[in-house]
Amino acid sequence: MTLTEQSFQEPPPPPSEVAKADMDVSGGKEKAAHLSMARTGVLVPKQRATGRLIMHSMAMFGREFCYAVEAAFVTPVLLSVGLPKNLYSLVWLISPILGFVLQPVAGSASDHCTCSWGRRRPYILGLGIIMLVGMALYLNGDEMISAFIGERDKQRTWAIVITMLGVVLFDFAADFIDGPIKAYLFDVCSHEDKEKGLHYHALFTGLGGALGYLTGAVDWGETVLGYTLTSEFQVIFLLSALVFVICLVVHLRSIPEVPLRYDNEETKLLLEVSEPYKYSSIEEIKNGYLSCTDLNATSKPKKCTDTSCTEAQRRMTLKSLLKTLLSMPSHYRYLCVSHLFGWMAFLSNMLFFTDFMGQIVYQGSPYASHNSTLYHTYRRGVEVGCWGLCINAVASSAYSYLQKVLLPYTGLKGLYFIGYLLFGLGTGLIGLFPNVYFTLVLCSLFGVMSSTLYTVPFQLIAEYHKEEEDLNLQQKEQGMEHGRGKGIDCAALTCMVQLAQIILGVGLGLLVSVAGSAVTVISASMVALIGCCFVAFCVRYVR
Repeated sequence: MTLTEQSFQEPPPPPSEVAKADMDVSGGKEKAAHLSMARTGVLVPKQRATGRLIMHSMAMFGREFCYAVEAAFVTPVLLSVGLPKNLYSLVWLISPILGFVLQPVAGSASDHCTCSWGRRRPYILGLGIIMLVGMALYLNGDEMISAFIGERDKQRTWAIVITMLGVVLFDFAADFIDGPIKAYLFDVCSHEDKEKGLHYHALFTGLGGALGYLTGAVDWGETVLGYTLTSEFQVIFLLSALVFVICLVVHLRSIPEVPLRYDNEETKLLLEVSEPYKYSSIEEIKNGYLSCTDLNATSKPKKCTDTSCTEAQRRMTLKSLLKTLLSMPSHYRYLCVSHLFGWMAFLSNMLFFTDFMGQIVYQGSPYASHNSTLYHTYRRGVEVGCWGLCINAVASSAYSYLQKVLLPYTGLKGLYFIGYLLFGLGTGLIGLFPNVYFTLVLCSLFGVMSSTLYTVPFQLIAEYHKEEEDLNLQQKEQGMEHGRGKGIDCAALTCMVQLAQIILGVGLGLLVSVAGSAVTVISASMVALIGCCFVAFCVRYVR
């Protein structure tokens, strides 16, 4: 299904006017656009101003800022509250399992959301609130429990529970929110603006990450805020929450969405259709609203007013949704698998990087007494690791701009391959030669991978959708064939992030407990180099 956005304020012309436009040789661009919509059901949104695209990208800035704070502090926080080693993998398993199960459901639901505010923004707002709650719990859990429970053993137990809950909630929402943000961009932008928007997303993702890692590298305990508040973690939470709220509000006010309106209240349920990956169809856009049509129509679209359509919608279950995902065209599935390899490599390095710096590069220990030299050495390694992640984020922003220059020469295939190859080589060298300065220099290659993961796969999704829309236009099929839903396709792609976390949570935690943090960068290198082969030989490229 392709749910289209009405970018013009006036409703589309009636069929009689379309016929006149077809006969009028001097018809302008607006008439041509209306005619295209009449033939295919798809109206290309108008060109968006650069300022609007930048406002839209602010959500990625805020999200990555908070993500960077979590990447820098989550391992030290979990270890400092006394989390047992055998529970460490559990933290990384709960959130991705929830996301992997629920994200496709929410992606399909957002394709059919009838909220007057739009289809994607209600989900983005809700997930943003969950992010704030999770961040408050994992950064302040120890202090909160100490204020209510006096017994030391109970304090430790409840501090672990609250901190784990905070990490799970934050990870779930932060991973989940990427899908609706991308679908929101695809809904309200033309094909050219989608590419520009994705590059702005990568640019502000890098900038947000850089500032987030800088926040983690500063010793806030020696500042005015540090003396005013109880702990350094409270200062970090205050700054992170303020940045995220401002960015979220700007994002939600960036580009208006067109609400989806059904002719019958009962048709608000999820839709089920006879063919596996067709979700619904659009008859026309009326008065600024998207209108649903009968799913069983074989000739002319018919409004969804009969009981057969309603009964079909009621049969939509998680089982049928999973069948829909499994029935995706092969090039979509191969893209998802390549995305899975990329995120497995990237996360296995990033989640343990500050711990790797503290334990392997600086030879410290997080389990030593907090007053010991070993612990302070470990903390120093964590701070330097934050600077390395900051270098990664700055490199990500710079490379997102460089991608525009390289794209005409390398194509999407070249960009995809380069990102995986450089990351694989860089992490392999870090694992073999764990020197402080050498590691910091090679952190710039992490940014190449980050920018690649946030742009190239979604550009390919946009290319696939455009190809399908162009095919429908060439065949002049009026409502008989419909493209795939942007929401569920973006959800399927971002689900690979959760699946990567599940796989790493099951296997990597055990390896780290046995072999130490050095295994993480070696594993990242091996998976990235395997991903190189998959990107080169299996992924389909439109141009």
